Amino acid sequence: MDSDTAAHRKRALRAELRERRQNLTTTERAAATAGLTRHLVDLTTDLNARSVACFLSTTIEPDTRPFLNWAHAQGLRVLLPISRADGLLDWTTGDGETETEGLFGMPEAVGELLGPIAINDVDLIIVPAAAVDASGMRLGWGRGYFDKTLGSMEKCPPVYAVLFDGELVDEVPRERHDQPVDGVVTPTRIVQFT
Repeated sequence: MDSDTAAHRKRALRAELRERRQNLTTTERAAATAGLTRHLVDLTTDLNARSVACFLSTTIEPDTRPFLNWAHAQGLRVLLPISRADGLLDWTTGDGETETEGLFGMPEAVGELLGPIAINDVDLIIVPAAAVDASGMRLGWGRGYFDKTLGSMEKCPPVYAVLFDGELVDEVPRERHDQPVDGVVTPTRIVQFT
């Protein structure tokens, strides 16, 4: 598939998934948050992770804040991404409470910047996604921040994408720069790709 075709298919799939997410009810979101948090806690515990990199979710993404609150309460080192204009991610530990609006209107933690390579020392990386396919290929939201980060790491810990149920699909359009994930966490299950 050529790059123009893949880019067009990505935009169409993102629009469909964004609309589906916007149509979730408050009750559906609350149930999804509870299940997602339970599975993220289980994954972190099963991997014996003492440090995680995770994102602050937007209003249409599965809510990561209850998991982040749990991680802080357990004394885990939590790195949160800060978008940079050059397309890379900085990282901060933040305080788990204070947020600001970053580039592109994304929620970001407030804290000392640790630099792009700080993520190299975590035990688990949790990334946003619009969808993931059966082979573990991730479709992000189109900025490329996490693809660049994951693609630049020499040694990468397990990487799991967070999705709503129904966003694990047969196939996502892919381009050369796209990076796969090791698994997905949804409100009802954890899926690990081999």
